[in-house]
Amino acid sequence: MSTPAIAVEGLRKSFPGTKKRDAPKLVLDGLDLTVAPGTVHALLGPNGAGKTTAVHILTTYLRPDAGRVTVAGHDVVAEPDRVRAAIGVTGQFSAVDWLLTGRENLKLMADLNHLGKAEGRRVADALLERFDLGEAADKISSTYSGGMKRRLDLAMTLVAKPAVVFLDEPTTGLDPRSRRTMWDFVRDLVAGGTTVLLTTQYLDEADELADRVSVLDRGRIVADGTAAELKRRIPGGRIDVEFTDRGELDAAARILRVPAPDGLTLQLPHDGGLRSLRAVLDALDDAAVDVAGLTVKASDLDDVFFALTGHAAEKEAMA
Repeated sequence: MSTPAIAVEGLRKSFPGTKKRDAPKLVLDGLDLTVAPGTVHALLGPNGAGKTTAVHILTTYLRPDAGRVTVAGHDVVAEPDRVRAAIGVTGQFSAVDWLLTGRENLKLMADLNHLGKAEGRRVADALLERFDLGEAADKISSTYSGGMKRRLDLAMTLVAKPAVVFLDEPTTGLDPRSRRTMWDFVRDLVAGGTTVLLTTQYLDEADELADRVSVLDRGRIVADGTAAELKRRIPGGRIDVEFTDRGELDAAARILRVPAPDGLTLQLPHDGGLRSLRAVLDALDDAAVDVAGLTVKASDLDDVFFALTGHAAEKEAMA
């Protein structure tokens, strides 16, 4: 068995109450997490679940109250400098200096990582090419589009060739095309052997990228596995039956013995089997109910998330 890229055992962290007499707020309550090298591991959780606090501890920004945490084989408390040398962090807020060009930002990162001038130029040129920023390399970065800024931010993270990269909501605010471009870059990173810990508010992003998904709730991991494994834990899905006429929908609701919704789409629980689907179709056909369209939807990560936490997925503030 290879050494985990990230290993967390019994991690605990509390913060003081807002008032002196308030009890401390327990944010991480015995968190356990293992991330295999060369994979994408998504960490999901509702607002206040502890995602940001966990990442801050893993990146040595905060000290844990208890537990043991190693990143790239180094203890975050005993060897913080070695951890920092082995990681890259792309957070929600860009580290790009908007008064510098893209090339100057990358050279600055090369200097901060003690690369020689020639090596720094070589690395900067290679990353500009890799992230399709060559034509804009000598333009002030404040003029970049949102997608270009995100790509430059990730490129800066990779100057030191980190073994582990933390991506904290890397595609927030990007248009669909830019999001997919970033996904391709993440896949390339992992194909090259880099480990990625991803926190995201987009469950489709975790579904698309992650080799494993851990769901964090109230400071503990409540589920862990591949996206497919987690989906199988939630039985069935639903059938969406669409109508163009309100009378037809009301008739269908009576026949199928379900409440009639406000809109023109009737949502029915579905166990995933063909027999139950055929029963719905036969009942509507026998009653001569006119259906405009029908869609069968399997359980997705949104269903898993809600079933496990009781919350819809939402952006985390600071916990």
